[in-house]
Amino acid sequence: MNLSEKKSSAKQIHLKSFEELFQTESEAVQGEPILEVSLEELYPFPNHPFHVCEDEEMEELAESIRAYGVLSPILVRERAEGGYEMIAGHRRRYASKLAGKTTIPAIIRKYSEEEAIILMVDSNLQRENLFPSEKAKAYRMKWC
Repeated sequence: MNLSEKKSSAKQIHLKSFEELFQTESEAVQGEPILEVSLEELYPFPNHPFHVCEDEEMEELAESIRAYGVLSPILVRERAEGGYEMIAGHRRRYASKLAGKTTIPAIIRKYSEEEAIILMVDSNLQRENLFPSEKAKAYRMKWC
């Protein structure tokens, strides 16, 4: 490869700008805005099969949120009755309450009931320490 070929291939490389590398919490994730939503506006997913336990892991999560805030936004959809239905992030919501927070970063998306169920189940099945009954109820929700 000669020098002129190296220069032309270098033009094809796109480096991210400073702004793209260091977006703030309120800026977009994959082009979607992250909004601060009041914890009081959040409602659990109907028939949510996974339990949120107040255990040592929950206290560790709450302590992390006290120190650093919520690092990963929750996923919600709007409810016809007002407020937001949680799809993913029930544990982060509970830990935020324990940490004394009043808001949480959220991504708001439009999902059908079927899409919301699939995302809610799939986002929780990777967790450790799930009860077999939780998994069974989740799979039944997803495929029935």
